[in-house]
Amino acid sequence: MSEDNQIDMPESFMALYVQPGKIKPRIGQQEMVKRYELCEDLANLLTEKAANMQFTLGITEELVLQQCELGLLAEPAVVLPDEARWVVCRLAELLNWPMSQLLQSPAPKAPITPVT
Repeated sequence: MSEDNQIDMPESFMALYVQPGKIKPRIGQQEMVKRYELCEDLANLLTEKAANMQFTLGITEELVLQQCELGLLAEPAVVLPDEARWVVCRLAELLNWPMSQLLQSPAPKAPITPVT
């Protein structure tokens, strides 16, 4: 990767692509960068929507995060389930919302489809 195209990718995102017991990601660096940029953009784009949902619907932050995760997994999904969970965790981080309940709950299952 060239110096002007370097991106500071968090370990939490890279870990999504490393299978248990392995150290090498299952996808290439360029593909991982593309996936990371997509997920980071989604988290940032959802900040205003999530804050508005919480205010207008009068629901808890945790419920907003759960709804956002389900929305990310709705067909046609552009992210995989692990990526959707990462996006909502990043969203919670950006909004300074608690995510302890979210992290304790199992991730929703979505059909595994190839991501292009």
